[in-house]
Amino acid sequence: MSQESGDWSQETGVRSQETGVEELAAHYHQILTLLGEDPEREGLLKTPMRVAKAMQVLTRGYQMDAHKVLTDALFREDYSQMVIVKDIDFFSLCEHHMLPFYGKAHVAYIPNGYITGLSKIARVVDIYAHRLQVQERMTQQIKDCIQETLKPLGVMVVVEARHMCMQMRGIEKQNAITTTSDFSGAFNQAKTRQEFMNLIHNNQI
Repeated sequence: MSQESGDWSQETGVRSQETGVEELAAHYHQILTLLGEDPEREGLLKTPMRVAKAMQVLTRGYQMDAHKVLTDALFREDYSQMVIVKDIDFFSLCEHHMLPFYGKAHVAYIPNGYITGLSKIARVVDIYAHRLQVQERMTQQIKDCIQETLKPLGVMVVVEARHMCMQMRGIEKQNAITTTSDFSGAFNQAKTRQEFMNLIHNNQI
């Protein structure tokens, strides 16, 4: 990738925020023209910059290290029962059409000597959601990050989402929900997986 226009992060492969927002705004200005709009009319004058800033927020996950989030709040604890953080709201962008998909993630892990702050689990979901995604890969990335970083006895992730690319275009099915799951370790046992599923759908918690 060329580095001739602006600072480039070797670590993330992403341009600096300052450089990136100006370039994005210029491209969105051109997109408005290609769509048949007049980007110089009053209502659209600031739209390219607004969209550029919004896209930086929606893709901020590229700038973040999910593994570090977990290790920054790592604690020694002799607890070996299931830890569940359920109903984690998320919003992401489908990489195929760059339209939103949104829903809830449910995450469980069984500690193996170490736990992490509960909010950090939700933060991991947030980081991977704030990238161009497909639901299947996002589900696996969340599981892999927790498994590789905490090295627990097992991890399971279930993601339930609605996809605007199905609701606004194409098949236009408004009520379709897509569910994906991934698991490791102790969750290879059907009994353990079923316990997790029963708990995340128990609305009494």
